[in-house]
Amino acid sequence: MASLTRICRSLASRTRLVETRIASNCLHIRFNSTTAPHTKIEKIILDHIKTTGPISFATYMQLCLSHPTDGYYMNPANKVFGSGGDFITSPEISQTFGELIALWLLQEYEKAGKGHSLRLVELGPGKGTLMGDVLRIILKFKPEKHVDVHLVETSPAMRDLQKTHLESGTRPNVRLHWHNSIEEIPPSASEYTMLLAHEFFDALPVHILQRHKETGFWHEVLIDSQPADELDSNESATSQAESADTSIPESTTSLRRVLASKPSNVGAVLGLSSPRFAQLPNGSFLEVSPSAFKIARKVGELLAADDSQKESPSLGGCGLIIDYGKDGAYEDSLRAFKRHEMVDIFREPGLCDITANVDFAFLKESMEDLVVTPHGPISQGSFLVRMGLPMRLRTLLQAAKTEKRLHDIHGAAMRLVDPKGMGGQYKVLGITSERRSDADSSLREVWPYVKEPERVDK
Repeated sequence: MASLTRICRSLASRTRLVETRIASNCLHIRFNSTTAPHTKIEKIILDHIKTTGPISFATYMQLCLSHPTDGYYMNPANKVFGSGGDFITSPEISQTFGELIALWLLQEYEKAGKGHSLRLVELGPGKGTLMGDVLRIILKFKPEKHVDVHLVETSPAMRDLQKTHLESGTRPNVRLHWHNSIEEIPPSASEYTMLLAHEFFDALPVHILQRHKETGFWHEVLIDSQPADELDSNESATSQAESADTSIPESTTSLRRVLASKPSNVGAVLGLSSPRFAQLPNGSFLEVSPSAFKIARKVGELLAADDSQKESPSLGGCGLIIDYGKDGAYEDSLRAFKRHEMVDIFREPGLCDITANVDFAFLKESMEDLVVTPHGPISQGSFLVRMGLPMRLRTLLQAAKTEKRLHDIHGAAMRLVDPKGMGGQYKVLGITSERRSDADSSLREVWPYVKEPERVDK
């Protein structure tokens, strides 16, 4: 992923709108150039648009990332992770990341009452690096327990990487299970559930809406193909076009953004999916992911301690959601990456990673009536430091046998907590569960999600 500086620089690099026109039910935003499709996904998208009309950004993301054979995460030819891939994740930078995550999970397990069997659930496990580090620590503290590991992964190529990584050690008491969706994992009455979602929600499809400047209705921003030359003979239509009132990044591809001229049912439903959205002023843009809401709801159901349901009682659990984002909605965070650089969102569909910042408040709203308590989010830097990163770093540095190793360990740790980089951009949301009979459960403070006492100057 790119640094915040690079993101801001790219978002600031806007170009002027060239022409607008009305066609069908969409306000079309036209850019300078048109090129022929040069990826399989781009051809699929253009054929889809030619047949059925403009598509949503959610459909575009779904095709680009998860098309069964040519999606970014599904095609084994795409080198996704690592220094030679398109981004590097926190677990691959330093083992201390996974170790401190594991300590938080064990901390909550101890509070819930040890003695129960464990199961670990991870959404989008990548290469399996984070799960491997977490397992190593958990088995050190609980070697007598068997652990079921449930990995939610749709990509066969990624499953192979995870299998290789997680089966490389001798773990006779670990059983691995793969699932296509979180819905395949039922609540458990006999196992305490520990759930992780690291850089998972930012890759879920988002819809982009704009609130009409006069009516206040939500119109959806869609994706259409670039026009060729027919606009030149349609200047009268251009003069009647409703202004989108926004700067749109220049596209040099065969795709472009268009604004629906009429509100749709999708826009109406999504615009009402949070009471916060009703407070946004006319003219506002909004990114919203119904998939994120649905999956976060399922996360809450898996972690809720509820034995009142006779058919599917749950022992409960705890979880961490770690991702780019904030406790609020975004207007324009959608971006694409290629070899660690931010690129045009329409560049080489299927060959670039696409991501959108996470609205953590939206995730929490999905769990409001469940027997779980969300905590935070707080920055990744604050989480790691409070969980003991300085002490763990000191131990690793003392054990370093070469100057280069010492430098690498220190540099990796600093990168994780850098407030201008990963330490500030990533947020960590904690989720814990309590019994309904525990009247004070929602008030219980959970470390490191505690408010620091105010400093009083003498």
